[in-house]
Amino acid sequence: MPYAHNGDVELYYDTFGSRDDPALLLVNGLGGQCINYADAWCEKFAAEGFFVIRSDNRDVGLSTKFAGCKPDLRGVARAKADGRPPDVPYTVIDMADDALAVLDALDVARAHVMGLSMGGMIAQTLAIEHPERLLSLTSLMSSTGDTDVGGSSPEAQKLFMAKAPTDRESYVARHLENMRTWGSPAQYDEDRLRANAGAAFDRCFDPAGQARQAMAIAAGDSRTAALRNVRIPTLVVHGSEDKLIDPSGSRRTAEVVPGARFVLLDGMGHDYPPAYWDEIVRLVTEHARAATS
Repeated sequence: MPYAHNGDVELYYDTFGSRDDPALLLVNGLGGQCINYADAWCEKFAAEGFFVIRSDNRDVGLSTKFAGCKPDLRGVARAKADGRPPDVPYTVIDMADDALAVLDALDVARAHVMGLSMGGMIAQTLAIEHPERLLSLTSLMSSTGDTDVGGSSPEAQKLFMAKAPTDRESYVARHLENMRTWGSPAQYDEDRLRANAGAAFDRCFDPAGQARQAMAIAAGDSRTAALRNVRIPTLVVHGSEDKLIDPSGSRRTAEVVPGARFVLLDGMGHDYPPAYWDEIVRLVTEHARAATS
């Protein structure tokens, strides 16, 4: 299996399409494995002329786990409230450096980058810290880190903070509950969702890894001031029915990045069902071509 390395951290990745085409790096959200970018969706991007790269972020999937660190999200929140540096095993900046390690492993000098949810935060951080490595940026269903935008509904917040599932049955049941709460309302397909959740559980079940990723997000500060200096061509996309990260998070992102374009996808929640794949592929392809024309 192919792995990139950022110091001692091993990062699983795979690819679709021709290495001769412009690279498109797909960055996962919280707890998401690379298979969340389904093969068929990646192949649609490849058919548009991209060399598609997907990978497992640290602490999920087949990448390195930080099992020596017990998750303590509330401890991070207390430290932030007290003005103390939170004690976390890694930060979103470290996860952005992981993404660079994947590009380096493939000898990709510059790439189009699309990140979903936490992946959008990682992609924004790449644009801030390493603008020379990006051809374009697409931030999807994400936010800036400002506390006055991008909040969750009370129902979504309660479910997000609920005790993690412990076995395959409870994991699948939780995924279904998640999608009923913050997924695309008209695209709730229980058979598809059960199959996706089962495949994710069978590949890697590690709820502690997701909790540590949440710590990295919570430990971070607002990116707004830094995003005002980003000069990477930027597309910002959000679903109108997102209850986990309110669309105001993406609106703020588009407001502060100079020249950014904001697109609201009607009916989409905090997920990416097949009904929206073609539209997202079209938006990203048009954006990438305009960025490099």
